[in-house]
Amino acid sequence: MLSTQPVSHEAGRQRQGRLWSNLKEVCELLHLPPVSLNTEELLFQHVQFKTGQRIHTIGQPFDMLYVVNSGFVKTVLIDEFGNEQVLAFPMKGDLMGVDGIHSKTYASEAVALSDCDLILLPFKKLTTLGRTHVELENMMYGVMSRELVREQAMIGMLGALSAEARVARFLVTLSDKFSQMGYSSKLFNLRMTRHEIGSYLGLTLETVSRTLSAFNEIGLISVDQRTIGIKDVDALKSLRRLPPSRTRSKLPSRAKAAAAASEATVPLLATL
Repeated sequence: MLSTQPVSHEAGRQRQGRLWSNLKEVCELLHLPPVSLNTEELLFQHVQFKTGQRIHTIGQPFDMLYVVNSGFVKTVLIDEFGNEQVLAFPMKGDLMGVDGIHSKTYASEAVALSDCDLILLPFKKLTTLGRTHVELENMMYGVMSRELVREQAMIGMLGALSAEARVARFLVTLSDKFSQMGYSSKLFNLRMTRHEIGSYLGLTLETVSRTLSAFNEIGLISVDQRTIGIKDVDALKSLRRLPPSRTRSKLPSRAKAAAAASEATVPLLATL
């Protein structure tokens, strides 16, 4: 199941033929302040997954948290008919597996959307360290709380925004995330399909495709299959609804963008 092909990584060191990161590097990846304990010998193993491989499945016994070091993942719920509901698109610096803590089994399934490098955080190891290092325990609670805030923000967005605004906020959030990872915020590839985006945003594939085409038409973005170019991030941030298609076709490009934008009333999602 696991890939043994060499992968380029920004952090970690080789030990017994495998890649490992110390606690300081893990904290940096999670955007946490450094802990005041000797972390050089406290190492966490990296594991690689190929595109399409399952990282964990629903009902699998919980024993591990995961930090995305590189690559893209989706987490999903699956109903009795096999239908997927996308919950999130974890990327570099995101923590996964928190939903397994309560019931001791994973409540969702995680699947690699690209070749991925993940850092394994054995939960028993973390809890043992937390008993003697309260600072570390508090920081891990902080990361888990951040995940909860993200879910709440998502629920608020789905309930308050139009379909067009949901897609716009999704693109802005992706742009911000790519910027945080050190990549271009203006030009990036979508690792997820239109169907997966729709599942995440509570929209149909057709609505997502139609909305992206409309954004391209009025000059907010450029679209080339899965490649997205952000042309007017401010308009995307403040967009509430698009003007009717019959009206858009009669407007010059600048007027189309202006007609689509209005003052934002709902904050952006912090992360995906």
